[in-house]
Amino acid sequence: MKKVLIIILAVAFLFFCFAVFIFIDNLTGRDSDIQALEYIFYVSEGGSSELPLSGATGYAAIELPVFAAAADNTNIVFSLNPGQGFTIIREENDWWHIEVNNTRGWVRHMYCLINLPDIIPSIVYNNTNTYSSLFRSSWYDIPNITGRALYEGRDFNARLGREEFISPVLYSMAFRVFTAQQAALAEGNTLVMYEAFRPAEAHDLLHEHFSRLVERNTVVRAGITAGSFNIRWFLAEAPYNHQRGTAIDVSLARIDSWERRTTGNYSYIHITEYTEYPMQTPIHELSVASAIFESTVHARSTTAWIGAELSPDATQGTRLLLQYCTDAGLTPLASEWWHFNDLYSTETAIEMENEGRYLIERTYSRPPGSFL
Repeated sequence: MKKVLIIILAVAFLFFCFAVFIFIDNLTGRDSDIQALEYIFYVSEGGSSELPLSGATGYAAIELPVFAAAADNTNIVFSLNPGQGFTIIREENDWWHIEVNNTRGWVRHMYCLINLPDIIPSIVYNNTNTYSSLFRSSWYDIPNITGRALYEGRDFNARLGREEFISPVLYSMAFRVFTAQQAALAEGNTLVMYEAFRPAEAHDLLHEHFSRLVERNTVVRAGITAGSFNIRWFLAEAPYNHQRGTAIDVSLARIDSWERRTTGNYSYIHITEYTEYPMQTPIHELSVASAIFESTVHARSTTAWIGAELSPDATQGTRLLLQYCTDAGLTPLASEWWHFNDLYSTETAIEMENEGRYLIERTYSRPPGSFL
């Protein structure tokens, strides 16, 4: 009996040693795998966005020649139509190397928009105008607008591995949006992007029905004409900066939870839960109640707003949002606490006569490094 017990213990010991050996071997293998899968946090490496440009979606703001090399004196390979999308391969000075339908070439990026979720994925994107517009005026619904989708603007984003809103701005504006978001993140907050580019077709429809409501509803009319304000402060005719790709409608939220996600060899912050700050009105409430300043401020001046008196209704959230965006070089619109312009980029957009008379309904995004 003792011999049997000894044999059993010996066999058990051998199995134990073998299991330990296999465990150590596997652990070493996993360590090497982990080493190979160490993701790069692009911001910490001094990136000017949260993810590299490579693989992001861009769009031509105007009809644009695509050159064989990064120089104007080279052959034109093909041309992009206004609003046509492409995948960015890399940047070289003032140029992007791009791919369209397996054909590559070079474009000047100053004439292009970029899809913000591809390079600033930590922002919460919620373009309500693509599924249920929130536009109201003096809390009255705008007929044929409120609660309706004004245009298509959501697509599967292969770079992020999920359905996401499409939020393009002129490329030069993207850096200012990035700066504002990083300031918000540093204090446990995040921007909530309600709209960036708005197609002229949708804006024209909105302007038409809003103007009709103003004509027949005295309460609405009084709500947009108090003090020095008028209808143009709340909804000017196109071309408007939203059509130029140089304006955003944005709110602010406190981050409740987040997680680290990956794409290609890079990691990024994804906000999973958030609580929006109370603002002085709901977003897209078109009336003087939404005015961030007591009176109008020159809308095309980058500095006139600095001495303006804040509305007494401005909340903590309104003030924080104003700080983040203006510190980043964006200019507030006196009549709407949520609206910020990039007036520096607007000058370029006006010069190129970009009026946004096209639809942007698809992304062409890929994980960073997928071209290597």
